[in-house]
Amino acid sequence: MYSVAIVAAQPIARAGIEKLTSDDPGLRVAAAVGSLRDLYNRGGSYDVVALDLPQVTASTLDDVAKLTSIGAPLVSSVWEGSPSLLATIRAGARGCISRQAEQRDVREAIRVTAQQGFYLCPRMISQFQMELNSRSDEDRSGLAPREVETLRWIASGFTHAQIATRMGLSQATVNTYAKRIRAKLNVSNKAELTRMAIEMGHLSRTRRNPAA
Repeated sequence: MYSVAIVAAQPIARAGIEKLTSDDPGLRVAAAVGSLRDLYNRGGSYDVVALDLPQVTASTLDDVAKLTSIGAPLVSSVWEGSPSLLATIRAGARGCISRQAEQRDVREAIRVTAQQGFYLCPRMISQFQMELNSRSDEDRSGLAPREVETLRWIASGFTHAQIATRMGLSQATVNTYAKRIRAKLNVSNKAELTRMAIEMGHLSRTRRNPAA
């Protein structure tokens, strides 16, 4: 039986992950705490540490890296900004799932990670592929993977509201991405953004009908 530690600041999220884990006869909840400090104070090691994060940040990447010393990290988050999925995996995460993942996917993620495998939530596969394809683009332009994706949608004629729906983000987040893109590329309007997207080779990859 695999031992699971659950770290989630929100009691509802913690209870939900604990219930899903307990329902699997091959998994055992060894700890369910509200913070990493509480987990470290308990001592011991685990097959997997399920870490629920409202947002992945540079500091939480450090937390993921440290967790590898006591268990395989499985990170649950909204994945709306930087750092990216790739950065989280590089830090040591053995699994990444969306906070909106189906219950069966969460349970499978815990099981696979506990067995020393790697798990990526089905909801995030397209984002992960995009990040892999955008690594060279990020190096040349300075845009983060999600910013590259946003630029492609904007250049293809989609509104910020439509982009938010397609990327699974809030419109406010898309607005923030658009502002960052304009600042990084030193452009001031949509026409210039579209021209830059064409020059950087982004537009042809996601050419869509905005009415779709």
